[in-house]
Amino acid sequence: MNINVCGMFNVLQTVAKKMASDPQQESGVGSHKYSIVNTASVAAMRGTPAMVAYSSSKAAILAMTVSSAKDLAPYGIRVNAISPALIGPGYMWDRQNELHAKSGSPYFASDSDEVAKGKISGVPMKRLGTIEEVVKSVAYLLSDDSSYITAFNLVVDGGMSGGLR
Repeated sequence: MNINVCGMFNVLQTVAKKMASDPQQESGVGSHKYSIVNTASVAAMRGTPAMVAYSSSKAAILAMTVSSAKDLAPYGIRVNAISPALIGPGYMWDRQNELHAKSGSPYFASDSDEVAKGKISGVPMKRLGTIEEVVKSVAYLLSDDSSYITAFNLVVDGGMSGGLR
C-alpha cells in the first residue's frame, strides 16, 4: 500500500503541481498540453484471489485517476490509467504464478506451470501480452492522438476482463 497508493499519490501530486504551475500552459479547448498515465491493473476490477492488498491498492489508483482527471482538467492536464494483465514472460509473471501456486487458494493449482496454463486459458486471445504492447498503449495515452481522453482506464489484457468497467 505504501508504494502503490501513497507513493503514487505523492508522485501524482508533485508532478501535477509542477505541470499546473507552468506559465506556458494554457487553459481551454484543445490546450491540454500535459498528460499523466497511472499504472493500475485488471486485478483492481476483478478482485483477484489471494491478492487482496494488491487488488485494493490498484483500485485506489483507479479512483485517484478519475478524481485527479476532474481536478486537473481545468489546468490543461489529462489523467488516465493503464490496467495490464497477464504480461510476460518474465520474472514478474513467473513469480506471480509461484505465489499463487503456494497460496493454498482453491482458485489456483499447486503447480506454478498449471497456474500459468489456467490463466492463459482464460484469455480470449490465448496468449500473454507483451511489455511492448503495454508501452505502446501508454504512449497512445500520452500522445496528442488521445487529446480528448481523460479519466479513462485503458485495459490491456487480451479480452480477459471484457465487459468489466
